[in-house]
Amino acid sequence: MTVSLEQLRRCHVAVDLGAARTRVYVKGAGLVVDEPSVAAVNTRTGALIAVGTFADQMTGRTPDYIRVARPVTGGTVVDVEMAQRMLRHLLGEKLRRQLRRKPGLRAAACTPHDSDPLAQRAARETLMGIGARRVELVDTLIAAAVGCGLPVEQPTATMIIVCGAATTQIAVLSLGAIVTAVRLPVGGDAIDHAVIQHLRLQHALMLPSQSVRPLQLALHGNGLSPMGPESTEIHGRDVATGLARSVLVDTAAVRNAIHTPLTSVLDGIGKVLRDCPPDLVADLAERGIMMVGGSALLPGLDEMLRASTGMPVHIAERPDVCAILGVGAMLEGQIHPMVLDPLAE
Repeated sequence: MTVSLEQLRRCHVAVDLGAARTRVYVKGAGLVVDEPSVAAVNTRTGALIAVGTFADQMTGRTPDYIRVARPVTGGTVVDVEMAQRMLRHLLGEKLRRQLRRKPGLRAAACTPHDSDPLAQRAARETLMGIGARRVELVDTLIAAAVGCGLPVEQPTATMIIVCGAATTQIAVLSLGAIVTAVRLPVGGDAIDHAVIQHLRLQHALMLPSQSVRPLQLALHGNGLSPMGPESTEIHGRDVATGLARSVLVDTAAVRNAIHTPLTSVLDGIGKVLRDCPPDLVADLAERGIMMVGGSALLPGLDEMLRASTGMPVHIAERPDVCAILGVGAMLEGQIHPMVLDPLAE
C-alpha cells in the first residue's frame, strides 16, 4: 500500500480522479460527488460554463468559442488548473465551506499503479486546490480490492482487474500488498474507438459522440456473447454526403472488432500469472478473478475472460465505485490489517 492505514484514518476527504468520472468521499457523509470528469470553458473570457453531467452532454455540440475539456487522462491529471476548477465546482460552495473549517485538512487520492512522480505531484496539487494541507496517495488496485470486499490482508492470492475508461490494471494481491501488477493503455475508450473505426471503414458511417457505447449501440445487451440478433440497425452520418443514414450492421463483425483491443488484456493477465509465485497461482485457480471498474460491465466480457483463462471470473456488486468506497472504508477505520506477533528468540 502506498500509505499506512493510520495515516488514512486522519484524512477527512478522498478523491478518485478518473478519466471518465470524478468521485469524492467525505468522512462521515459518504459518497457526495459522482460526476463525469468534464468541464466546459468559454475560450473568449476563460469562464467556466459547466462541469460534470451537463458539460459531458455538450461534447460535440458547442460553438467554436466553447471548449469541452477533460483534465484527466488514464487516471492522471494532465491539466492541474482545470482539474482544480472542475473539482471546486463539483464540490459546491457549501461542502467546500465545511471542509475549510477543518484545521489541517487532509485528503487521500487514488492513483494508478506504478504512476510516475509527475503524475503523483499533479494529483497532490489538484487536491491542494480545494484546501488540503496534506495529501496521501493510495494505489487504485488496493483501494478497489478493499472496496469490493476482497480479503487483501490475508496470506492468500487475490487477482483483480480494474477496467477503466483509458487503462486496464491487473494485479495479484497478498498480505495487503501488490505481488505483481501490470497497467495497460486499453480501456472502455479503446473499445468505443474500435466500434467507431469498424463502422467508418466498413459502412462509411460516423456516429454521434454520445452514442458510441457498444452496450447501447450495436450489441443491444448481447455483448461479446454470440447469442442474440444477427444484425442491428445503426443510425449515424454518412461520411461522403454528411446526411443522416441508417445501416444494418452484422453483429458478429462488431463483436470481432471489439475482440481486437481485448487481446492485450488477455496478454496482460498471462504476464501477471507468469510473474506470480506458483503457490499464489494455485490459489487463483480456486478463487478466480474479480473485475471492477465501469468497463467491467460490458456484457460478455467476463465470459470471454473465463473461457480464455479457465478461471472463475466475478464482477463486483458496484464495480464503478469500488475504488472510492475502498478508500472511504480506510478513512472510516473499517479496515484492520492482520497483526503478526513477533517470534520470541
